[in-house]
Amino acid sequence: MQTTISSKYQVVIPKPVRDHLNLKPRQKLTVIEKGNMLILIPQPSLEDLRGIATGVKTSDHREKKDRL
Repeated sequence: MQTTISSKYQVVIPKPVRDHLNLKPRQKLTVIEKGNMLILIPQPSLEDLRGIATGVKTSDHREKKDRL
């Protein structure tokens, strides 16, 4: 797939990609430049992150002073 940079330096993400990645309007993207490439990484919302650490043991964490 290809897209074009507009005169305002805007880029349209093709609909099949938006649908596949479930991108929403006003969603934040992180832009990383690597060599001659641009990498766009969608940032999940706080609601999407809810519950990802369910069941994690908190008793095994070290104190900040004990970390390297």
